Amino acid sequence: QVHLVESGGGLVQPGGSLRLSCAASGSGFSIIAMGWYRQAPGKQRELVARITRDGSTNYADSVKARFTISRDNAKNTVYLQMNSLKPEDGAVYYCNSKMVGSTYREYWGQGTQVTVSS
Repeated sequence: QVHLVESGGGLVQPGGSLRLSCAASGSGFSIIAMGWYRQAPGKQRELVARITRDGSTNYADSVKARFTISRDNAKNTVYLQMNSLKPEDGAVYYCNSKMVGSTYREYWGQGTQVTVSS
């Protein structure tokens, strides 16, 4: 079974930075794409950033020029560098991975809390 383990969340002041990490553990799979979603209280879960196995990226309009998604294929790990954080960025951030092994599978991490407050 594949597991996604997230880390890097916490409390930061407005204008600060955080770096989230998500490592996929297991075997017998090939990653199609990995990304980050977030969900704030009372809101729908939304895509923050996504990166494919070929390196193509896309971002939510609200985070463009502030967040950067990257990957390390050898480690099956994806990162989200978050700069110039705003209070409205506060949410639970979830790692997502789309994979193929014997069949197509989609996995979610447990979520990591990001709070932006002075």
